[in-house]
Amino acid sequence: MTITTAPARGRDKVVATAADAVADVPDGASLAVGGFGLCGVPAALVQALLDAGTTDLSVVSNNCGVDDWGLGLLLAAGRIRRMTGSYVGENRELERQFLAGELELVLTPQGTLAEQLRAGGSGIAAFWTRTGVGTQVADGGLPRRYDGAGGVAVASPPKEVRSFTAADGTSAEHVLEEAIATDFALVHAARGDRHGNLVFHRSARNFSPLAAMAGRVCVAQVEELVEPGGIDPDDVHLPGAYVHRVVHVPGGEKRIEKRTTTPTTPFPTSTPKEG
Repeated sequence: MTITTAPARGRDKVVATAADAVADVPDGASLAVGGFGLCGVPAALVQALLDAGTTDLSVVSNNCGVDDWGLGLLLAAGRIRRMTGSYVGENRELERQFLAGELELVLTPQGTLAEQLRAGGSGIAAFWTRTGVGTQVADGGLPRRYDGAGGVAVASPPKEVRSFTAADGTSAEHVLEEAIATDFALVHAARGDRHGNLVFHRSARNFSPLAAMAGRVCVAQVEELVEPGGIDPDDVHLPGAYVHRVVHVPGGEKRIEKRTTTPTTPFPTSTPKEG
């Protein structure tokens, strides 16, 4: 797959619409998608991919949205063939497709996934971590695709494990995890300028900068678009060097993953004691 990015006029990376921003994402592409739960989801870019009919996608994201929003829309339309993530508990359709053998699923410890994306964007091929040692994460055998009849069609392979000695003389086993780099990255930022410098809001920062780094072509939708110099350099969470296209998507829907409320009760009244 060959991906080319036409240089923006000067350093201005702004494109007119979300559809224009993802128009060259081909069938079969790999995507790193930002967001944490339902925070910071690039919903407009996902919708544009859905409208374009792009399919056979391999997606890397912390989670796969919910059944009727975010990446869940692509999933429900059968556009995702492989999902790599840490948490899939809020998506019934993902569970159905996985157990039916329609989807390949690579479950990865959350911190490991974050570091895989960061490494992919930093030119680091792989890294050692203690996370997963002594489990199927390292030993292999985790189901990645079922056969539709309850059997495992594809299982995770074993990974290299090696012991390292720390400065205090203690040794511990570590598992080798490979970096992740993708064809495209899709992220949502609270603010961005025309040069692609981005600011993320609170927990949306957990995965979005890392996903952006991992994509060979990064597309960012921003709620607030400012001119260059409108963001204090100390406030920039992701430098524009990692971002290739910016699309202004003001406002947008803000989802709450789980709404929990407590019934209000009146404060108890007391009768003053006599004497």
